[in-house]
Amino acid sequence: MELNNVIFAFGLTLFAGLSTGIGSALAFFAKRTNKSFLSISLGFSAGVMIYVSLIEIFSEAKHVLTEAHGDKQGYWITVLAFFGGILLIAIIDKLVPSYENPHEVQSVEDINKPVTNDKKLMRMGLFSALAIAIHNFPEGIATFSAGLVGAKIAIPIAVAIAIHNIPEGIAVSVPIYYATGNRKKAFILSFLSGLAEPVGALLGYLILRSFMNETIFGVLFASVAGIMVFISLDQLLPTAEKYGKHHFAIYGLIAGMIVMAFSLLLFV
Repeated sequence: MELNNVIFAFGLTLFAGLSTGIGSALAFFAKRTNKSFLSISLGFSAGVMIYVSLIEIFSEAKHVLTEAHGDKQGYWITVLAFFGGILLIAIIDKLVPSYENPHEVQSVEDINKPVTNDKKLMRMGLFSALAIAIHNFPEGIATFSAGLVGAKIAIPIAVAIAIHNIPEGIAVSVPIYYATGNRKKAFILSFLSGLAEPVGALLGYLILRSFMNETIFGVLFASVAGIMVFISLDQLLPTAEKYGKHHFAIYGLIAGMIVMAFSLLLFV
């Protein structure tokens, strides 16, 4: 792996992860939540991630693995790695208690509620920050892995995950501010939860760099495709629907697929 590729991949991962801070800032400085915009944006992110995962990343993983292991065995490894990625992120998701789910929709307007010094709310905010950090580890590896391949895949994925992280920033900052009245503490905890993505990317790189080969790369890439499909279906689309109307989420989804398709065509 060339150093320039590693730096580029890490920079994109850092950008995507720290977008939780944008969500936190929106919660404090916006007067109201633009739910239609968030709904369309989250649907758009899901469209980008689903399209690029199934059309580009899965195909790239299959190509690498079939060259290394033959058509049949390589295809089997690709499919197993894809569903292995889904299983990994599903297990992580299952470990997060539902009432402390970081993807519970919060609104900017909630900041204007009176401060209650509620310990339960504070606990919810802290657990949300921890849960988001856990979720962001595989997301960081996904963004970083895409960055190692090239800009045409990596940049759309980084932007999609960054949009996905904005509501997470709101989900952390709102309950913490509501419980403490401390904007600084709410912002810092929200911001820090996003650092799990570059940390996950860095740990993944340090672990894999010494024995990276075509098989490891293919399995990692197929797993990343599975992780992003799961995130899109389990987190992005349901959150998009909660923020707005069903059709807004679907229109955003289709728009994301179209934009991703045409952006990839530019590189053919």
